[in-house]
Amino acid sequence: MKIIDLTLPLYTGMPVYPGDPEASIELIQTIEKNGWNMRRIEINSHDGTHVNAPLHFAQNGKTLDDYSLEDFCGPARMYDPAAALSPDFGVIFREQNIDAKIAEEIKRARPHFIGLSSAFEFDVEIEKELLQAGSLSFERLCNLEQLPDEFMFYGMPLKIKGGDGSPVRAFAVIE
Repeated sequence: MKIIDLTLPLYTGMPVYPGDPEASIELIQTIEKNGWNMRRIEINSHDGTHVNAPLHFAQNGKTLDDYSLEDFCGPARMYDPAAALSPDFGVIFREQNIDAKIAEEIKRARPHFIGLSSAFEFDVEIEKELLQAGSLSFERLCNLEQLPDEFMFYGMPLKIKGGDGSPVRAFAVIE
């Protein structure tokens, strides 16, 4: 078994969506002064590698609470334009962005989840359309070039009550 980390690091000054508040990770207690180290983390729910729940763009959309842990993981495939999408698999976009034609295919086939490489940024209107249709989507996945065409994907969010999204620790398991 091999595990591939698909998560970008979180750090002060990391890239965030234009106009969003900056991320900040600050050392607020130290072993020397307090007897332990502790950091305060201020990030947006959509910073770094993260999952989007429909509430992000749909007024009455599902929140993170509406999903079970099983919804954030499962068998996944790299997107292949020649292959049909299936609700039994998640689909990860490694080499291309999701355009309007692909979005229509996703809405029809309803894959278990979708994931987008950190090399691309969702078009806001396409992202909105997919979330309003009920898709669960992961963004800013990295190290996708290390993955085979099929693998087990895990992207566990923080348990944010009423959450519209969450940073995740995403990884793939290859047998």
